[in-house]
Amino acid sequence: MTVTADGPLPSKPYDVTVVGAGVVGCAIARELARHPGLRVALVEAQDDVGQGTSKANTAILHTGFDAHPGTLEARLVRDGSRLLAAYAAESGIPVEPVGALLVAWDEEQLAALPRLAEQAVRNGHRTTRPLEPPELYTLEPRLGPGALGALHVPGESIVCPWTTTLAYATQAVHHGVDLHLDCRVDRADPRDGTHELTTSRGTLRTRHLVNAAGLHADTFDRGLGHHTFTVTPRRGQLIVFDKFARDLVRHILLPVPTALGKGVLVAPTVYGNVLLGPTAEDLDDKRATMSTAEGLALLREKGRRILPALLDEEVTAVYAGLRAATEHDDYRITAHPEQAYVTVGGIRSTGLTASLAIAAHVTGLLAGCGLDLGPARDLEPVRMPNLGEAFPRPCQRPELIAADPEYGTLVCHCERVTRGEIRDALAGPIPPRGLDGLRRRTRAGAGRCQGFHCGAAVRALFEEAGA
Repeated sequence: MTVTADGPLPSKPYDVTVVGAGVVGCAIARELARHPGLRVALVEAQDDVGQGTSKANTAILHTGFDAHPGTLEARLVRDGSRLLAAYAAESGIPVEPVGALLVAWDEEQLAALPRLAEQAVRNGHRTTRPLEPPELYTLEPRLGPGALGALHVPGESIVCPWTTTLAYATQAVHHGVDLHLDCRVDRADPRDGTHELTTSRGTLRTRHLVNAAGLHADTFDRGLGHHTFTVTPRRGQLIVFDKFARDLVRHILLPVPTALGKGVLVAPTVYGNVLLGPTAEDLDDKRATMSTAEGLALLREKGRRILPALLDEEVTAVYAGLRAATEHDDYRITAHPEQAYVTVGGIRSTGLTASLAIAAHVTGLLAGCGLDLGPARDLEPVRMPNLGEAFPRPCQRPELIAADPEYGTLVCHCERVTRGEIRDALAGPIPPRGLDGLRRRTRAGAGRCQGFHCGAAVRALFEEAGA
């Protein structure tokens, strides 16, 4: 296994290099790892996998019922949803099939529901059904007054995005992919039948290149002479409510979608919280991940209509993520055979759901670009720590504690994280290089006190491990 975060890069050319270790880039690297004859590199500008859009989304495993029929996105979301559900069950990634309710609050929205139901059928989803107000309020008794009806989408689920990205990367590394962190790619130049990548850690050469750079995919694409899309960072601010709010909502509560996205929703999380958001703000700054007073006020106004009692609950955290919106209504996944290069751009909020299907699609495009994949193999399964609140945590498993008392020693009481879990994360194949990375691997510090009580102890364990 090779995971580097400093020092020189290998001088021997790779067969394929994937730029960007978000959920999609990690999924592509994992898929390429199925072909043992390939030398594959996964390079990431930041110090951990999943540091961009992948760590700050709404954590929903979509069915794709509302995708534009006939688009590449619709197909990949449909296929990816099935693939990720199976992969999560195999890998210990928490998923809860809570279902969704697409709620109509006025006559115009109500009139749109039959069209959305028909669209769902065209996308292969035949289980949606309309709800009249009496049944809707039976299913969601705390829903705000005045809803005129809803579309029930039973297949929508909630999932852990942090563990998903890490699972892909871990499995890729276990099977020979080299992961190079803190390795920003500044440019790519053709050199003797290869791409010569100029990075913050020196030169890296590769025969085939995949651009999975997320918010920066358009800039990377232009550097290789392509001007087919522009990424406009679309900020989504969200409010995380305390676990005491969890009993207020039973489903993902969706608004009728608009051109800007799916709108403001209320959704439970696999960690036991409730999310309110996101906003949809088109910006110029690809680093503007701060929350704003105006954005949070807007969310509270929307939330008061959807689930009034939610606004009486304590807020655990707020955060914001940037989605890679473009001027197109579909993913921008394009092969350039003459350059042995594949662009994977415009992957919006559905990228988590579609990730495994995107990976298979991109691998096929690489083969069309002349990459000799060679024989394929089944990958050894990876088993990740299950961070879901609906599943037994280590501190609740007597047999685990009997075998190793460290799993019975709580460090983070809000999230019930033990010394054993923190130790395992710090010794993992892709260890965290900061406390944020440790939080995503264990939930330590993510609870209602936000690390006020456990922060010093968590940091001490982090430093003791030499991380």
